[in-house]
Amino acid sequence: MLAGLLYDASDKELTGLRYRAREITGAYNSTRPSEIDVRRALLNRLLGRMAPKIEIEPPFRCDYGTNIYTGNNFYANFGCVILDVAEVRFGENVMLAPNVQIYTAHHPLDVATRISMLEMGTPINIGNNVWIGGGAIILPGVTIGDNSVIGAGSVVTRDVPPNVIAAGNPCRVIRDVPTS
Repeated sequence: MLAGLLYDASDKELTGLRYRAREITGAYNSTRPSEIDVRRALLNRLLGRMAPKIEIEPPFRCDYGTNIYTGNNFYANFGCVILDVAEVRFGENVMLAPNVQIYTAHHPLDVATRISMLEMGTPINIGNNVWIGGGAIILPGVTIGDNSVIGAGSVVTRDVPPNVIAAGNPCRVIRDVPTS
């Protein structure tokens, strides 16, 4: 699965790992805002790497959690979904607006293989100082460069270079990020 090859998601080990993630995210999503230490402990059990300063607003959903790696100052607003059948790596100072969806999982295009229920995953990399607007969808294999901004509602189907503002469906570069 992590090698990007076809795999059977109904495999007992994978099913168990997804069940574990759902148990942890279920507990996380049931916490009260004041239970900061409980939330940190749950995320620490779930994520592949959790930086010291991270905040994920419930509800949060993921497939495994163990394939998610966050840099410091990571923030995900309400309703984030990360399908992490492959690695998802976030740099430092990444902000996700509400309802951002990040999908490493995908299915074969040819019908015979697709209906066999085999699937695959391709990693996603999000650089430092990236802001992803509300409702954006990041598709498998995408890299978003440092300092870039993804507009709300965008569907990111291919790599976004550093230092740009990109938006739309499909997402396209609109202009450079202003310098201060």
